[in-house]
Amino acid sequence: MKKTIAIDMDGVLADTETHFINWYERDYGVKVNRKDMLGVLESEGFPDKTAVKRFVYTPGFFRTIPVMPGAIEAVKELMETYDVYVVSAAMEFPQCLSEKQEWLQEYFPFISWENIVFCGDKSIINTDYMIDDHCKNLDYFKGKTIMFTAAHNVYKTHHQRVDNWNDVMDLFEKEEVPA
Repeated sequence: MKKTIAIDMDGVLADTETHFINWYERDYGVKVNRKDMLGVLESEGFPDKTAVKRFVYTPGFFRTIPVMPGAIEAVKELMETYDVYVVSAAMEFPQCLSEKQEWLQEYFPFISWENIVFCGDKSIINTDYMIDDHCKNLDYFKGKTIMFTAAHNVYKTHHQRVDNWNDVMDLFEKEEVPA
């Protein structure tokens, strides 16, 4: 039986930081520096603290997030050895479910609908590994946690960290291959 991996969407498969920065510049004419976002919640990293909330409630936001560099190739490779599940807390924003589903169909059409989990609370997830950018999801996970670096988590140190998809692949190459 293959080992299982739960992979978050926003901030792991989808480059939400870049998207927030681009939308902020588009709407406010101000290019926010990623350094200003280090160690604070996404909403606190912008001069207008209401912008992020407005963006996530805007139709089209989740559908147009750029894919994280290296994610497509890495997930395809991981699927050769592991059962991979995309797990996203997608219940908070009304348009989010359909937009995330369409986004996955565009960028990850090789992932079956049976391997996509949209939920509200990720504490119910029971895989061998979880790759996520939020400690609130990793802290209560029972398997092996892998924290994908994002501006908001740079000062967190209590989970194994990866900075990009190359790091993810390096980590899994070192893991014992399941029987």
